Amino acid sequence: MRRILLSLVAVLLLALPGVAQEQSATDILAANRALIEKPTRATITPVIAALAESGDPLAATILAAWEDRGLGVREADGTFFLIEATADGWALRDLAGADAGTAAKSDITELRPNAGVRGMISTALVQFTLSDPDPAKRADALQSIARDPEDAHLEPLRASLESETDPVLKAQKERLERLLTLRFDPDSAARVAAIESFGADLGLDLRGALNPLVATRQIAFVGDLPADLNLARELEPGSDLTEVEAYDLLVAADMAPARLTVDEARAALLANIVAGAVAGIPVSDLGTQAARDRAYTALEAAGTVPPAATDAEVAAAIAEHRFAEVYAEPDPAVTSAARAALDRIGRTVGAMQTADLALDAISLASIYFLAAIGLAITFGVMRVINMAHGEFIMMGAYTGYVVQLFITNYTLSIIVALPLAFAVTFAAGVAMERLVIRHLYKRPLETLLATFGISIALQQIAKNIFGTQARPLTAPGWLDGALTFNDVVSISYIRIAIFVLAMVFLLFFLWLMKRTRLGLEVRAVTQNPSMAASMGINPDRINMLTFGLGSGIAGIAGVAIGLFAKVTSELGSDYIVQSFMTVVVGGVGNIWGTLAGAFLIGSLQKGIEWLNPSNTLAAQTYMILFIILFIQFRPRGIIALKGRAAGD
Repeated sequence: MRRILLSLVAVLLLALPGVAQEQSATDILAANRALIEKPTRATITPVIAALAESGDPLAATILAAWEDRGLGVREADGTFFLIEATADGWALRDLAGADAGTAAKSDITELRPNAGVRGMISTALVQFTLSDPDPAKRADALQSIARDPEDAHLEPLRASLESETDPVLKAQKERLERLLTLRFDPDSAARVAAIESFGADLGLDLRGALNPLVATRQIAFVGDLPADLNLARELEPGSDLTEVEAYDLLVAADMAPARLTVDEARAALLANIVAGAVAGIPVSDLGTQAARDRAYTALEAAGTVPPAATDAEVAAAIAEHRFAEVYAEPDPAVTSAARAALDRIGRTVGAMQTADLALDAISLASIYFLAAIGLAITFGVMRVINMAHGEFIMMGAYTGYVVQLFITNYTLSIIVALPLAFAVTFAAGVAMERLVIRHLYKRPLETLLATFGISIALQQIAKNIFGTQARPLTAPGWLDGALTFNDVVSISYIRIAIFVLAMVFLLFFLWLMKRTRLGLEVRAVTQNPSMAASMGINPDRINMLTFGLGSGIAGIAGVAIGLFAKVTSELGSDYIVQSFMTVVVGGVGNIWGTLAGAFLIGSLQKGIEWLNPSNTLAAQTYMILFIILFIQFRPRGIIALKGRAAGD
């Protein structure tokens, strides 16, 4: 009774106009010591509110210490201190933070609020942290509210808007205020206006705030739907939900007894056989399920067994009730606005996901094109099946790794690595052509076998030199991160750089083949080696340079691919199949066909992965099957050569 009277007195005092504002935080503590020492959510609410509204600079310190169990009161005179445990007792500081000596454990009552009271204190502290002079603390407060929003945060957040001087934090506060408004404001019109104010916004925080407004639950009822419920849709047993689900709703709402199982019914009947009968029904008459149900119902009526529903009673109960899906949010205007906003966001997100998938496909296509452009020269122009092309990509990646061992500036190391990788793989390609390939022209099977053996040998050499562990090829800092358009669409800067590099090599190849003497001679040798030789062109030299050029471009591709892929001896084997498919599907001997093939294969692979995201291997298998079918109908590729070269 004494505590109740104290609580009523505190409420009356704090309700008087101007009383809370005139009291200091120390006075409020002293006047409410009994409530503070043994707080409950009901009795402590006005005390916490008085501290928060007092305007006393010490109020924030007191509340923070109280929440962290760092506030104590001296038994002798009721003085409050900030306390910290020591080996001998307590180290004391007054509420202003000045040293106040020490005290024994028995002299100080440590205030230990329960979780509910601490939550109330934490909410009261929001208004202090939202207006703290330190911008970092204000930012932390906003993040804390965003992580766990409550209706009590709305008014302190609104109150802090006018005094906010940081434009970035003010924008964050205004956005968070609208998010809290649409969820917690008591005014329906204000909530709808807040929802509509976001317009075309796709933010994850907005979707997180809207989704609870359209969350639903299933209920069962009799007659008309209760007026306080917001109907989403009525459910029809048998179509919208099964009979079992419908009856489970009735049982969960205590509107029907649990279903009677066959085993339970059998056990109950066996336990209640008296003089050869159950509830007056002879055992010999219990051969049908209907008879057994009548016997169990009679036992229920007599109170012998607990209530349970037979199949017939289940069907009857379901028929007597209606079922519906209702919104957790009771306001229909709010749910309609939230549903409309989420539908709009869903359509926009769908379009954005399509755009993001297209960017991924373009990114993958540029990687395949960069890996295949060298093969388009050696295979597409020279008709040499070079199974070691992937190992030239691997050599380029390892060249970049070795360069970074000596040049620690990543930007400079990449600038050095690109031409050096070209030189290394160009030299390797020339050596391979001089020693092996030139003896096997016009013999594709022998070329395939020879280059396959060279491929295995190069992989083993790389393992012997660099080991089997993946080696890092680090991108410059300016390639970190991604170009982000919104929460859905983004593409990494490395992918953008590879796309740009692929386009550069496309232009370089076109310039080389169309505008230079070497390109003219390559085309002449490709079309008719004998006629080219009669015109003074050395086919042997052209073949050597062409093979070296294709190998050199593969080396540069290796540096680019190594920036985001693991640099191992198997790096090239991950791209050799796609490179051959790119050249064959696009059209052998045509650079535009190689580009088209890369985009087709990249788009196809990303599309299949989107349909079956859990199994990348299956996606690659489906892609290869599609390519096989494609070649059956268009064996010369997307862009086939015309004229004399097409018949070679």
